[in-house]
Amino acid sequence: MSEDKPTDTTGADQPGEPAPGADATAPGPSDAPSGAPGPERPANDEGAAAPADRPTPAERVAELEAEIAALKDQNLRALAEIENVRRRGERERDDAGRYAIAGFAQALVEVADNLSQALAAVPPGEDGAARALRQGIELTERTLHAAFERFGVSRFDALGQPFDPHRHQAVLEIDAPDKPAGTVVQVLRAGYMLNGRLLRPAMVGVAKGGVAEAAPSGTAVDTSA
Repeated sequence: MSEDKPTDTTGADQPGEPAPGADATAPGPSDAPSGAPGPERPANDEGAAAPADRPTPAERVAELEAEIAALKDQNLRALAEIENVRRRGERERDDAGRYAIAGFAQALVEVADNLSQALAAVPPGEDGAARALRQGIELTERTLHAAFERFGVSRFDALGQPFDPHRHQAVLEIDAPDKPAGTVVQVLRAGYMLNGRLLRPAMVGVAKGGVAEAAPSGTAVDTSA
């Protein structure tokens, strides 16, 4: 029988030691350079979906055109408002110049009323003193009314006109059978205008109205209901 020889384990590869003949300087898996690219990572789903959320060129053009249209509309509205303010300012400036003397003119028409009353109180006749007084009052009245005309103040005639609440101030009613109701039959105080605007209404008396016209002869009036 052959005798078993003991196994020599001195030359066996030991874990952690290089095999005989192997290059000890060869890099291992753990010795990869730090700057080397690592394994590829899977693409991020969120990053991949982001480009799909961006508007298309046509959509972007439509958005910009809508913004331009809105800005144009705002610009036109602003220009219109500026023009309205300018015109309103011009009108107010013109009105201030045309009607700034309204208070002064109202005081002067009171003077004209007094002159008219004084002229009416002068006794008629050819007496030298009375004639001179009348002429002096008439001259003063004419001069005052000429000044009124230069500054746009004018007296309007209300007698015989239909009553106008915008120009007349009715203070009494007068029986006037031959006049239609509401006709001005008496002027107690003259009315005045300032550049086309009412300065002072005329104080008037209006007719109550005449008797209803009688039916023509030979015409039967049907009173049945």
